[in-house]
Amino acid sequence: MTAAKIEVRGLEKAYDRVPILERVSLSVDAGSFVTIVGASGCGKSTFLRMLLSQELPSRGDILKDGTPLPEEPTPDRGIVFQRYSVFPHLTVEDNLILAGEFAGSSWTGRFFGAARRAAQDKVAGLLDKIGLAHARNKYPAQLSGGMQQRLAIAQSLTMEPDILLLDEPFGALDPGIRADMHDLLLGLWEERRMTIFMVTHDIHEAFKLGTRMLVFDKVRHDPDAPEAYGATVTYDLPLTPAAKAKGAPPDPDSLSLTGKRS
Repeated sequence: MTAAKIEVRGLEKAYDRVPILERVSLSVDAGSFVTIVGASGCGKSTFLRMLLSQELPSRGDILKDGTPLPEEPTPDRGIVFQRYSVFPHLTVEDNLILAGEFAGSSWTGRFFGAARRAAQDKVAGLLDKIGLAHARNKYPAQLSGGMQQRLAIAQSLTMEPDILLLDEPFGALDPGIRADMHDLLLGLWEERRMTIFMVTHDIHEAFKLGTRMLVFDKVRHDPDAPEAYGATVTYDLPLTPAAKAKGAPPDPDSLSLTGKRS
């Protein structure tokens, strides 16, 4: 039996004994596009950071391909944040080459001569694919917001991760640019068949992009102690092509009728 790409078992996370997440268990197949929605402060970004190993669980386990996640971030898991996580002092091309330089030239952290030309050739195709070939020698400050986010996504793909983590990557973009970014992301996902986890506040975006949508919320409440309990996955919705063909996301008020309660 093939192991799930990501398996979460009894995951809990607390800060200073204040629970943020509790009783989170799920299994995600390779190639899934999982969108994550929920109220602010319900632990969505915390969950993403634990998938990256930027933070560690307080209790429970996360397995990748049947093996516990390393306790440090690794190149097989890429991350893109809402704020453009690119290096402002490097050109577009050098931003994409940098990760390979660190991995391939541990002594100097730079490529020279034939090694640099080979690195330039390697990123040329990615520059074409993200529509930044014409801007390869520009600096991030010279790019629009959409172009900077294209660069951030490309940067996360340079080490060819099999898992891509996205934390509200399009929240700062206007609707027209956001639609273009949706097309870019879906094209890259279909080509590379990565497993994607994407946090978003926009349920329409979650419905449009995902093959599966997780809703994070609290199911236990104590009015005398509002911080006594953490959030968990309250709904786990498969987003099938047939459902998407209807043209609208499920009404959040009717999720109990259409979703699977965890």
